[in-house]
Amino acid sequence: MTAPLHGTSTDSDPVATADVAADVVKASVEGRSLRQIAWSRLKRDKLALAGGIVVVFLVLVAIFAPLIVSLLGHPPNEFHQEEIDPLFGTPKGSLGGISSDFLFGVEPSNGRDVFSRVIYGARISLLVAFLAAVVAVVLGTIFGIIAGYFGGWVDSLISRVMDMLLAFPQLLFIISLVSVLPNDLLGLTGSGVRIAILVSVIGFFGWPYVGRIVRGQTLSLREKEYIEAARSLGAGRRYILFRELLPNLVAPITVYTTLMIPTNILTEAALSFLGAGVKPPTASWGQMLSKAVGTYEDDPMFMIIPGLAIFVTVLAFNLFGDGVRDALDPKGTR
Repeated sequence: MTAPLHGTSTDSDPVATADVAADVVKASVEGRSLRQIAWSRLKRDKLALAGGIVVVFLVLVAIFAPLIVSLLGHPPNEFHQEEIDPLFGTPKGSLGGISSDFLFGVEPSNGRDVFSRVIYGARISLLVAFLAAVVAVVLGTIFGIIAGYFGGWVDSLISRVMDMLLAFPQLLFIISLVSVLPNDLLGLTGSGVRIAILVSVIGFFGWPYVGRIVRGQTLSLREKEYIEAARSLGAGRRYILFRELLPNLVAPITVYTTLMIPTNILTEAALSFLGAGVKPPTASWGQMLSKAVGTYEDDPMFMIIPGLAIFVTVLAFNLFGDGVRDALDPKGTR
């Protein structure tokens, strides 16, 4: 008989057992990146997760609006006079005409499907909010990082421009701009022109907020040891700006972007309410609220439904943005 082989099991060797345990701990520590740590924090925030789920749901609704409307509603600009009381001009039935055929009821006077118009209104609000945020983030990041890194007269000039834009009456400027621009511009017509104006102006007047945050972070980061090391090794300014500084600015930029989008949604709704948004008959939440002002006493649901759509959307983005901020900020506490 052959002798049993000893030492093949780590149970009888305390040193080997300790080494294996140390390797497991080391692997578990090394295996978690900053992204994984942030995700683990975000998963613990139930409100943020709920907000994120609602945000994803709203984005999907906006993308697949034609399919949803074809299955559950009617064309958004189709009139249904048979659903309107000819004497009072209000929807037949209770709660604004809500029924199995019209899930959110119908508009007073013309009988358009409120459900379909709310779904299509989500497209306008989210499109303007996201594109305006992209414009603001791109401009704010570029000018903020330049101002913070170079300092001196460059910083003073960019900072004064930011102060001027922050003091500028944005709403009045957009209203006056919309009133003088033609219906056709650069190949765009009707609501396309209005959407382009909203995105451009909201994004242009929003970049100073991002620029201030990026500038402040850059002023702090440019004195760090790894920046000095890059300079001593002969790295150029472009390399330092876009390969050393910019990756470390992703977290604050991401946080501010998630908090900027709901502000843009409210701005678009306010402009549409004042008549400076998309042109009728294109559906918009703010436009629906503006029309509901004259009929809320007879049909309050026509004001409540688009108002709830704005409220839920903004609340979801704010909850998700707060969660992202807490997840990316290791020093932040609730």
